[in-house]
Amino acid sequence: MANISGKSFGSDNHAGVHPAVMAAIIAANDGDARAYGDDDVTRTALTRLCELSGAHSAHLVFTGTAANILGLSLMVRPFEAVICADSSHLNVDECGAAERVLGCKLLSVPTPDGKLSPRLVASKLTGRGDEHRVQPRVIQLAQATELGTCYSLDELRELRAFGHEHGLLIYLDGARIANAAAYLGCSLADIAACADVLSFGGTKNGALGVEAVLVMNERLADGAQYHRKQQMQLASKMRFLGAQAVALLQDGLWLSAASHANEMAARLGGALAGLPGVRLSYPVQSNGVFTTLDGRVALKLEQDFNVHVWSRNDDGTCVVRWMTAFDTSAEDIDRLTASVEASLFHVKPQP
Repeated sequence: MANISGKSFGSDNHAGVHPAVMAAIIAANDGDARAYGDDDVTRTALTRLCELSGAHSAHLVFTGTAANILGLSLMVRPFEAVICADSSHLNVDECGAAERVLGCKLLSVPTPDGKLSPRLVASKLTGRGDEHRVQPRVIQLAQATELGTCYSLDELRELRAFGHEHGLLIYLDGARIANAAAYLGCSLADIAACADVLSFGGTKNGALGVEAVLVMNERLADGAQYHRKQQMQLASKMRFLGAQAVALLQDGLWLSAASHANEMAARLGGALAGLPGVRLSYPVQSNGVFTTLDGRVALKLEQDFNVHVWSRNDDGTCVVRWMTAFDTSAEDIDRLTASVEASLFHVKPQP
């Protein structure tokens, strides 16, 4: 696929590795170290993650899906269910991993903006105490959501209180938690305090491939290391995962990289919203920009750029997702905007 803009906007996964992270991996390659996390680099990473978030314990894994499954495995039994947004990564993009690996049921809820609310969660609480029905146990949130929106701290605290009131645990998918913290202007600990277990994403924020599962609720921590081993996520050369996490945490790189990506998304969103026939589908609150436009324009953009057509509407329009990353530049945004404007010019309006 041609990418005439010179920079991919299809996903933050398309970006390379942050130079500081790559340097840390190379430094970790000097000499031998004990395996399976029994090394100083990994211990440093776990200590810093816990200090930054207030977590009881932390566990490194390779992927976001693995982080979600490990985190949820500490929280649910096979007859219990996870309530999630229907657009959640857990529900849409993890190939049924929760159902296959954990044997639990997902209770998905349609949402207008990717965010759950106590009212929406309550709609899935029927049948509790009935042995014929699956029993809701976990509210799964994404921060930021798959639609680029962010829960406010008040919204997270409200869901946390609702969960406590109804005997529900909170799991937070934090694949883009750095972008959410940057948008909200809050600390990682502020967000983490609203969850029993959460993930801290690195891969979408400049890492080569590392995610962390942070256990906030001490009662859920027992046995996490055995779950991780059974789920094939215990790295023998763990120091290379630890090195990535240490680099991201050093001097707040995790937050500054996400802040830059957010700034570029805001620039892109403002530019695209100013073009004729283009409107923002959702507020730009992280590093994702979603636009609704003519389906024929979307087809051309899909052919000419590395972008993702998120959905197709019955009225002939499409929602296109544009993602920025730590290495997206203002010049990238300006070149892209000019090219999109040219594409719009060459597609005549439908009668």
